[in-house]
This record gives sequence, structure tokens and C-alpha cells, in this order.
Amino acid sequence: MKETEETRYPQPQHLLVSLPGALLLIGLRFIFERFVAVPLSQKMGLKEKLLRKASPNPVLEAFYAAHHRSPKEGELSGLAKQCDLQPRQVERWFRCRRNQDQPSLTKKFCVASCRATFYLTAFCIGLATLYDKPWFWDHRECWTGYPQQRLLYSTFGFYMLELSYFCSLVITLPFDVKQKDFYQQIVHHAAAIPLIIFSYCANYIRIGTLVIIIQLSSECLLEPTKIFYYLKWRRISDGLFIIFSAVFLLTRLVIFPCMVIYSTYYYFIEIYQPFFGYYLLNGLLMVIQLLNIFWSCMIILMVYRFILHGTMEGDLKSDTEDSENNEEEMEQEKEAKRNGVPPHSPNSTAAALALARRTPCSGIGRSQWPTGGHA
Repeated sequence: MKETEETRYPQPQHLLVSLPGALLLIGLRFIFERFVAVPLSQKMGLKEKLLRKASPNPVLEAFYAAHHRSPKEGELSGLAKQCDLQPRQVERWFRCRRNQDQPSLTKKFCVASCRATFYLTAFCIGLATLYDKPWFWDHRECWTGYPQQRLLYSTFGFYMLELSYFCSLVITLPFDVKQKDFYQQIVHHAAAIPLIIFSYCANYIRIGTLVIIIQLSSECLLEPTKIFYYLKWRRISDGLFIIFSAVFLLTRLVIFPCMVIYSTYYYFIEIYQPFFGYYLLNGLLMVIQLLNIFWSCMIILMVYRFILHGTMEGDLKSDTEDSENNEEEMEQEKEAKRNGVPPHSPNSTAAALALARRTPCSGIGRSQWPTGGHA
């Protein structure tokens, strides 16, 4: 793979471009969220919830700072005695305290709008880069002439854009809105970044561009759905949710495994003998596919709930903590049990409905909806 003035091949040192690229994306995100997303949320009528603040209490605050959770039954009675409060008042204090730490709707709107802008831009760039490439239409062309496949400036730019974005996500991960699929996101990033790096160094760029464009096709629909959900434009968000679900399930459960993984697993060995890179590439792709299956199950459950209720229930890709309303409903449910109120009574209707709605994918997404991270 000797380079000439006219023929260039991928080189490991090219990947260093992603580091300043990541810092540039972080800077652009800060500018966009502050000077574009926040004014846009105000003009579009985003309304913040008025949350009750927890009253100052040194004892309860010290417990919360040390444990970052609600007290258990035994701890609850002890804290109530120390503060001369009823257990129910202590529970309510911790609920209000947790709600204070949750990100505001404006923060969620800013994050979603910034990601929507990037995904839509990257998807359009990807289509413009690949529409005239032979391997975009015939996946066997991914291996024609391999590994002597020259590096194109367009595919190089597309690759570095994605790698820079993932590096920026890793840098900002501790400070971003924490999703319910937070740990799945960590696994996804841990597989996606090595996959991009290795596929570039091994000149698997053709198949890599297909993986990226397939993942982006659903991501560019997820974030606008969340934006309209935060704005409470339910008809638009419900319609986009149905489209997103169909595109996600089609691309992640059909196109990705049947075309991309099939190509890397079977087409490759028709031409070349398997080697270490073959197993590493397919292993990382299978990790991505397992996450796709996980997020698809969450979406299918949410579609089922959507059919039952006629609208989406729960915040899309919401925070790890439950919302204030859900916690109030849980408190009503506990109160009903203490008082011996049957589940079908009017006093526990809200709690019963909340319990019926509360599933492992509550607020998908991922998610919760899948962050649907993309590789």
C-alpha cells in the first residue's frame, strides 16, 4: 500500500484530527445552546414546571449529600425522629430535593436541539458523500480491490466528523443530562470509538460509512421527536414517534444485520482468509447489534403503550430519576396501602394508573428511548 501523489491510504496519524475536531464541536455546542437553543425555546413557548423546593434541613441534607438517594424504611423512621417530623414529611422532602437536581426542560430542549442539528447535518453530509459511490448500492463493492482502496477526501471528512462527535460525547458525558440507558451508552461509546478507529486503520472505510449512515437515519428523527414532546406538541411528536420507530426497527433489525453484518461476515471470507481484523471488526459490530436489539425492545414496549393509551407516556430519554408527578402518584399508592384502600378505589386511581404505566422502559432511550447511540 505504497502512497503516491495521486493515491492516498488511511494512516493512523490521520485520527489525531478528531481531537481538535471534538473540542471544536464542544465549543459550537456551547454557543448553539446559549445563543440559539435557549431563545428558540422561549419563542416556541416552552413552559417550565414549577417545582417545590425542599425546606432547609441540615440533617436531611447531610444524608442526601452522603447517599444521593431516599432513605430506606429503617433509616426513614430514624431521620424522622431526629428532625421531629412525620415519615411522610421526610419522604416528601427527599422527593422535592431530588427534583431540584433534575435538569430543567430548557436544558433538555437545548441538548435535543443541538443533537438534532448535528444528526440532520451529518446525515445530509453522509448522503451527499455516498449517493454516487458504488458500495452504497452494492455492498459487495465494499471488498472490491481491498485493501488497496484509495482514501477519498469526502469519506475522510465524513469519518473524522463522526469520530470527533463521539470524542466530544465522551468528554461531556459526566456533565450531560443522565439518561436511563446511561450504562448502555457507555458500552456503546466503548464499542463505537474503537470500531471507527480500527476500521479506519484497516481501511474498512467503505463498510464503516454504511454503518454510520444507517445509524444516523434514525437518530435524525429521534431528537426532533423529543423537542416536540418537550413543547407538548403531542400530535407532531406522536407522528414523529411512529415514523422514528418504524425507521429504527427497519434499519437496526433488518438492514444493519442482513446487509452490513452479512457483508462483513460472509462476503469478506469469499475473497480473503479470516485474520485478526476480521474477528475484531465483527465482534465490535455484534456489540453494536446487541445494543440495537436492547433499544428495539424498549421501543416496541413503548409502541405497545402508545397503542393502548393513544399517546406517548413518559419523557423521551428522560433523566434517571422519576418525575415529580410519578413520585406523587407512588406516594398516593403507599398511602392507600397504609390506609387499606383497595386498588380500585377512587383515592388510588392515579397511583394505579401510574403503576400500570411504569415499565422498565418508562420514558424511553435509548433512551426511555434509545440515546440510540450510533456507531
